[in-house]
Amino acid sequence: MMFTWMTPLILAAFALTVWAQFKVKGNFNKWSQVPAQSGLTGRDVARHILDDNGLRSIPIEPVPGALTDHYDPISKVVRLSEPVYYGDSISSISVAAHEVGHAIQHKEGYSMLVLRHRMFPLVNLTSGIAPFLLLGGFLFKLPGLLLIGILFFSAAVAFQVVTLPVEFNASSRAKRLMLAEGIIGGNEKSGVDKVLGAAALTYVAAALMSVLQLLEYVWIFNSSDDD
Repeated sequence: MMFTWMTPLILAAFALTVWAQFKVKGNFNKWSQVPAQSGLTGRDVARHILDDNGLRSIPIEPVPGALTDHYDPISKVVRLSEPVYYGDSISSISVAAHEVGHAIQHKEGYSMLVLRHRMFPLVNLTSGIAPFLLLGGFLFKLPGLLLIGILFFSAAVAFQVVTLPVEFNASSRAKRLMLAEGIIGGNEKSGVDKVLGAAALTYVAAALMSVLQLLEYVWIFNSSDDD
């Protein structure tokens, strides 16, 4: 909408976000070609870890698409993309274990996951409205409207920031459990690290760009007050 001294930083963060997306796809594809020594599929690993952690009632469902894997806390179901569900590669078992990590977080009441769930209804509302409020504030030079837009946008930014520890914790759990339960050997850990590390980078890049955008909006708002 307008260029400021922060715009180059935001563009750099955007470039990092794009690079991170290519990185996660590249790592997933690379390690999809490396079979897990255990011979277990993503579904097998998810079922094994769920059962060992007292979550036998949670089903595992295949879903179409690539990298569409997620844990649904409302339905309490782990959904794995078909390449992960049926695949027996390092990528498949890594992603499956990560999603089960979220189910275990839910069971244990992991504080940041609980906070994210509580924030979701508000963020779901404000994130859709914020762009229109910001655009209206800029175009019609209405500081009040711009301020509301900033407040709404800040809720979405806070949600992204809270998501970071949730994702890092799920990956940490996944690696620890797979090693402890003998699902992967020590020589496979580097592959798991690369698959999950690349995925984590996408969240970091997206959060960084959002924080920088928020700071730019705040700077613009403060500058308008000085005019």
